[in-house]
Amino acid sequence: MTRAGPAPGPARLLVVDDDEAVRESLVALLEAGGHEAAARTSSADLRARGIPPGTACLLLDVRLGEGDDGIDLMVELKRNGLAAPVVVITGHGDVPLAVRAMRLGAFHFIEKPFTAETLLDAVTEALSAAAPAADAAARMARLTAREREVVDGLVAGKQNKVVAAELGISVRTVEAYRATVMSKLGLRSFAELVRIALAAGGP
Repeated sequence: MTRAGPAPGPARLLVVDDDEAVRESLVALLEAGGHEAAARTSSADLRARGIPPGTACLLLDVRLGEGDDGIDLMVELKRNGLAAPVVVITGHGDVPLAVRAMRLGAFHFIEKPFTAETLLDAVTEALSAAAPAADAAARMARLTAREREVVDGLVAGKQNKVVAAELGISVRTVEAYRATVMSKLGLRSFAELVRIALAAGGP
């Protein structure tokens, strides 16, 4: 996984998740990774108790339960001046929502279930600087026209079958293009691809 500069040191992190077991597991994993972690159970809980001073990164579930939308919360926080990067946690079926979150300002997303390494890598990336637009554009320029069409469709939040139908190719071919792009750009996660494409001025 590519990183901008050296890995950052321990940081104060905040987890927002309505599932008690997941919330406690996340806090434990982050603390085992050397960070300090606090938690909130919902948008209302966060508004009531606030964000701890010095928080360097938020880990935010897309679905907080009972109609509580993590993306809406993220947008509200950023509108109110939140500068800390946000890592969105999503279920497999929520990837289009996670892509939307990145378009609205999230730095990264990780899919459930995830390993401790995946979680800590996502936090490390979020705590590091994002790839500059010029570098992102140069990397995207290495793609063929068809590869870029596939990437643009996926980054727009469309499912593989939708991209396939629009381009007149099979779902398997879309998956093959995606794998080729990941390899060509040296990426390990779809979230990295989304971030680079958006930084390069993607759809």
